[in-house]
Amino acid sequence: MDIIDNTELKMMTSIETLENRLLNIRAGRANPSLVSGIEAECYGALSPINTLANITVHDGKQLFIKPFDRNNLKSIEKAINEANIGINPVNNGESIILTMPPMTEETRRDYVKQAKSMAEEAKVALRNIRQEANTQIKNNDFPEDEEKSLLNEIQDLINKYNKQIDEIEKNKETELMSI
Repeated sequence: MDIIDNTELKMMTSIETLENRLLNIRAGRANPSLVSGIEAECYGALSPINTLANITVHDGKQLFIKPFDRNNLKSIEKAINEANIGINPVNNGESIILTMPPMTEETRRDYVKQAKSMAEEAKVALRNIRQEANTQIKNNDFPEDEEKSLLNEIQDLINKYNKQIDEIEKNKETELMSI
């Protein structure tokens, strides 16, 4: 069925979006995705940092950002400061170093709350997708038994993807709370 396939595709996209958003919640370890959404001004245009510099992780606690062109060093540093990621960049003249501060119990709990909020937003998105699909099915003049079957398939899909969201959220919480 076309409606079922479209609905499942939209639900899969919601799951991917959630996973990408959760990558930006740090777990006390350096991760290049921490700066993935930050853009710096380069030659008069905004560009993602990962296209302007080589980003490497050193011993799990430090992120080294070495620009391909040293002239971009200041603009990258400024962009990181303005992004307000909670880490002060250190400019050593050749690269920018981001040192991950140790996470306190309170910080961990705040990040878990953030992850739960993102998971709930994803569930709301799934419910909206289900509502849209149910409306399409009801407006299509299907025979009663076929309509009922399609509505059940949509409900099975939402149950499947809600379980996935719960699992993703649980894994992120475990990751955040582990020391």
